[in-house]
Amino acid sequence: MGLLHYLEVSLGELVAISKIFLEVFSVICVIIGFFKALQLAIKFNKSRNRYRIFNRVRLKFGMWLSLALELQLGADILGTTVAPTLETIGKLGVNAIIRTFLNYFLAKELEVEIELEKSPEPLPNDLLL
Repeated sequence: MGLLHYLEVSLGELVAISKIFLEVFSVICVIIGFFKALQLAIKFNKSRNRYRIFNRVRLKFGMWLSLALELQLGADILGTTVAPTLETIGKLGVNAIIRTFLNYFLAKELEVEIELEKSPEPLPNDLLL
């Protein structure tokens, strides 16, 4: 019984530390994504085709946001692995639905942006910022 209790406590601590690391890494991804997008926006600020630049900035930031959402979902899943209750499972379910929903539509939007990026023809003037 002593070994089993020790393993259970150790697992709980490992899960808690891993959850914190995932959450911290998620925040770092958002911050990195923001600065990468800002750097790209500043670099191409004087470009003639501002819509394409805006598109690239959104792609850059969107990819980082998608990664952050996945990391947050992983942290939520870890949080329910040790002694789950109906309340924690319910919260996980709600968070999973919301984050999966956000990530799904973000991915769809990124697909459209990638297709626009591939198009060789110039964009209409009314799309330019």
